[in-house]
Amino acid sequence: MAVTALTSITVLALVIVLATVSPVNLGALAFVAAFVVGGIMGGEPTRDVLGDFPADMFVMLVGITYLFGIARSNGTVDRVIERTFRAVRGRAAALPWVFFGLSTVLCGIGGNPGAVAVILLPVGMAIASAHGVRPLVVAITIGMGATAGTFSPLGVLGITIRGIQTGNGLAFDPILLFVATLVAGVVAAGAATVLIGSARPVAVSPDPVPVQVRPGGGAGTGPASDPRPCAGLGIERSVTLAAFVVLVVGALLFAVDIGFLALSLAVLLTLAYPAAGRAAVRDVSWGVVLLLTGIVTYVGVLERNGTIAWAGEAVASIEPALLAALLVCLIGAIVSAFASTMGMLVALVPMTAPLVLTGEVSAVGLVIALGISSSLVDVSPFSTCGALAMANAAEPERRSVYRGLLAFAASVAVIGPLGSWAVLVATGWF
Repeated sequence: MAVTALTSITVLALVIVLATVSPVNLGALAFVAAFVVGGIMGGEPTRDVLGDFPADMFVMLVGITYLFGIARSNGTVDRVIERTFRAVRGRAAALPWVFFGLSTVLCGIGGNPGAVAVILLPVGMAIASAHGVRPLVVAITIGMGATAGTFSPLGVLGITIRGIQTGNGLAFDPILLFVATLVAGVVAAGAATVLIGSARPVAVSPDPVPVQVRPGGGAGTGPASDPRPCAGLGIERSVTLAAFVVLVVGALLFAVDIGFLALSLAVLLTLAYPAAGRAAVRDVSWGVVLLLTGIVTYVGVLERNGTIAWAGEAVASIEPALLAALLVCLIGAIVSAFASTMGMLVALVPMTAPLVLTGEVSAVGLVIALGISSSLVDVSPFSTCGALAMANAAEPERRSVYRGLLAFAASVAVIGPLGSWAVLVATGWF
């Protein structure tokens, strides 16, 4: 058993390293690893290798990112961003928090954090430079907002963790997960603005630079073709916003399946407005879908060959269980600074089950602490958000942005696990 488990874990480590240093999607590598470890080495038929393919998560991610893609394609996202910027009206110090709020909302309604970063960071860095706001602070607040939003009940990681917890028979509280990560994001962003200093005393124009977001991602900050105040939402955008209201109400109040509801709303919008729907299909986060389904399928192979049980018992053997929980959070933080946060959570969360079974650790508190620990580091220069921030920083500021993001990520890689573990796990309150 130990040989099989160590081999399987080594393959998982190789998959993560290869995905980090090469352009190959982590999920694609994980599917290959599942076939090699489960099919070739374990002798499982293909049907069994794919036995843990997460069909429910597939529908949820496709449905929600499809719906979000329609909102981005038809300009609904543009209008929300423009109107939010206009609400600032000269308050430079408020800009980082405007970006935080936008990032939280966009990720909270199902936006892929990477796609949201592509939308917000180019315009954010440009507006920061133009209006005396430190670009480093804007980059951090966008990243922390994404962390808060993506753990919402409709967010990508919120959906992912719910699927893992319920699939493993572990307790789960979606509202507490969102509230805790939101608080962690606000605290981290607030600490950054205080310690770094958010803005120089330069006034912000009451008519900010209009945002131009292309359907395929990316944004421009040049002059818009029409300098007049932004037009009304219009029928199509109003209907799109109404679809999100229906999604939230249906999922949270009436317990309608989120994935199928989002997919149904997206299909109805596509039938009504085909142009936006066609563009949105290309904007579905297929890379994220491939990553999640691949790593979950491989973890299923590890569960069947006893690797998860072996690793969980090894972790549970560390005394006391609270110390083992802290080590899991630290591992998640350190590795996620360089690799996929989703991949880390999918791999680590099932290994926490033996700790929960000891009765010394809460399933809800531990998974939230692990989520916070693994996601606060997502602004590291080696992550998508961090790399985009550096790419969009002005040349004279690029080095300072790199150093600042590195220092921030290194700090939260230690403070995040310690703080979340102390509050959510060690106290036993959750």
